[in-house]
Amino acid sequence: MARSQAQARVLFDDDRVCVTRFDFAPGAETGWHRHGHDYVITALTDCHMTLEEPGGISRQVVVPLDTVYRRDAGVEHNVINGGDQPMAFIETELK
Repeated sequence: MARSQAQARVLFDDDRVCVTRFDFAPGAETGWHRHGHDYVITALTDCHMTLEEPGGISRQVVVPLDTVYRRDAGVEHNVINGGDQPMAFIETELK
């Protein structure tokens, strides 16, 4: 069964950063992608994420509302809303 797609809306994009808001209905996914830049995530809701990673790995992560984390370029995954409520976050890519 195919999952619905998360909604991505670019809020700002220039030669130094790209800021995108992601909104997920329960069960929605980003689809597999590889990050080409270092990035920062800011949770706009409690985010109950299922992360599918290379090698068949799947793990559950909870990112609480109003928290921030950072990852290096090269991360490859599919992000799924594993909760029963909508979730949203802002992704800031550092070019």
